[in-house]
Amino acid sequence: MSEPEPDTDHEPVTNRSEIVFITDAQDCNPNGDPMGENRPRIDPVTQQAAVTDVRLKRYLRDQLRADGLPIFVKRTGDGAEVRAELALDLFDDVESAEDIEDIEDIEKDFLARATDVRYFGATLSFNADTDSDLYEAVKEHFPSQFTGPVQFSPARSLNAVETSEETSMLTSVIATQDDKEQGGFGLDDHRIKYGIFPFHGLVDEHGASDTHLGLTDVERLDTLCWRGVKNQTISRSKIGQEPRLYVRAEYSTDGYHVGDLHNDVELDREQSKPDGEMRSVRDVCLDVTGLVETLASVADDDHLETVHITGSSRLEVSCDGSAIETADEIADELETRGVPVDGFDVYERFEEQHAE
Repeated sequence: MSEPEPDTDHEPVTNRSEIVFITDAQDCNPNGDPMGENRPRIDPVTQQAAVTDVRLKRYLRDQLRADGLPIFVKRTGDGAEVRAELALDLFDDVESAEDIEDIEDIEKDFLARATDVRYFGATLSFNADTDSDLYEAVKEHFPSQFTGPVQFSPARSLNAVETSEETSMLTSVIATQDDKEQGGFGLDDHRIKYGIFPFHGLVDEHGASDTHLGLTDVERLDTLCWRGVKNQTISRSKIGQEPRLYVRAEYSTDGYHVGDLHNDVELDREQSKPDGEMRSVRDVCLDVTGLVETLASVADDDHLETVHITGSSRLEVSCDGSAIETADEIADELETRGVPVDGFDVYERFEEQHAE
């Protein structure tokens, strides 16, 4: 299958955006630690689980590819020659070192094709001696790295998590090829019972110009994050994760953002079950008072362009005694407080974007 055409028509990004993205995980391993027998990453002091930004970006990259958009950082083997091949995969018409020499602006062409690099950047490192004129030309003409204008911080669960001891060791029964007899083998199966995770993200409008990130790319994030967690967590250890709330505050003041906006969301301890008893989203209520009040204050100070927001009707929320009860009602509360809001349905918005 040939790669899609490069995206060369970018409306520039002029506004900085700050993202709060809430996900949860039930009876799964949201981010195993390969240095620790692939057990869930858990702070030994607070017992909070953690999901790295690298794990979230992998979901987003995989979803970009599933949407038919070309990406550079794919799931593949390690090695510099392989990375050179990944770069060349984006150029159907490049077959020799001379073809690379003929490209007028290889950086611009590469970024037009490498959708994920426009978002998250990448390091382009290749072997010192590839014994290939073509690979040597790639190493010589490609930049060494791109710094991504879209960054997420790792997420720590708002609750202290419990691990599932009852699934720590399973026995899988298989049929052998030789005699069709059944046999068993141990399978490590480390999971948490429930955790809810607030990611914090930033879209830097100045860095966007360096990777040619366009306004369309930024708007794509509004459905990409949600669909990435929905669609790319279907493996045996990852299934059980869901997106619950997505907020992208788009600012109007150059160089301005609140910072750590995700810290304005916390558990409503009176309405939630104790940490050790949490088993699903039905046991949780988020207090979004701080988030709503912060966004309202920023809007009053004329720093806010628009709040792009979508939420799940399954996640209960509270807000300083207001009438909102679930995450999909936060947009209405913001609007009553004079905040410019773009409340949207993820799948309707995706269909609109996909049709353009």
